[in-house]
Amino acid sequence: MFAIVYAMVTLVASSMGISSFAFYGGLASALLLIQYLIGPKMVEWSMRIRYVSESEYPLLHRMVAEMAQRAGIPKPRIGIASIPIPNAFAFGRWKSDGRVCVTEQIMRLLSPDELKAVIGHEIAHLKHRDVAVITTLSVIPMIMWYIAWSTMLSGGRDRGNIIIIGIFAFLMYFITNLLVLYASRIREYYADERSVKLGNAPHNLASALYKLVYGSARMDKEELRHTEGLKAFFVNDPSRAMAEIRELSQIDRDMSGTIDQNELMMLSTKKLKVSTSDKIMELMSTHPNMVKRVHRLSRIAR
Repeated sequence: MFAIVYAMVTLVASSMGISSFAFYGGLASALLLIQYLIGPKMVEWSMRIRYVSESEYPLLHRMVAEMAQRAGIPKPRIGIASIPIPNAFAFGRWKSDGRVCVTEQIMRLLSPDELKAVIGHEIAHLKHRDVAVITTLSVIPMIMWYIAWSTMLSGGRDRGNIIIIGIFAFLMYFITNLLVLYASRIREYYADERSVKLGNAPHNLASALYKLVYGSARMDKEELRHTEGLKAFFVNDPSRAMAEIRELSQIDRDMSGTIDQNELMMLSTKKLKVSTSDKIMELMSTHPNMVKRVHRLSRIAR
């Protein structure tokens, strides 16, 4: 990622002068810094979060405290998000500023062990500083965008060469965006693995993921549309739920609505097949293909 930025700096400096790049690079960095600093307030507003005390939700507080202690991070603030979708998410600027939020729907949908596995996943995001990692990486596509925009609209005698640089920068913008999405998917895999290392059984997390996909698939399409811009925060991608539920239902052999330990172990011996269309969809998503996630949990269990 940073090699791409270095190459673009060299190209722009040779044709426009370093000052032009410094302006757009500085502007992009400043915008990302502002977003990073005010981000928590934006999330609280968009998710309609209400922070709750231990007396209101004692079990939830115990789960978060236990997972945070095992992860070696301060206990995050705990909130309830008033959005009509079963899910959970974590955010914050740094470890001591961490917040873990759940919806009422997810607490009704999951068993206590499944909910704790999901909370372990969210605590892992705070442990790994994933918000800071993805925010930092997101600077690069933004810089590429500003370079492309400024060079394509520039005039002068060397306009032909400048336009070529602009087209190349736009291509790099697309590629670096894909790399940021790839990084986001990798962080989801690591969060799943960390949840298991924190003491949660792999089949409990797999079953929780299955139920969350099922819960999202049952939602009205209009309600799903309203959460489209928030899906990067969630444990799963609600907009892909209908396709994923058909694939995951094959793992639930006894049709119980859960994935137990035996079903997960049986999956570990199977060769995973993902269609070309699903692979393309995954490239454009912040979350891994759900069957691949559950398959990886099965291999961790084995």
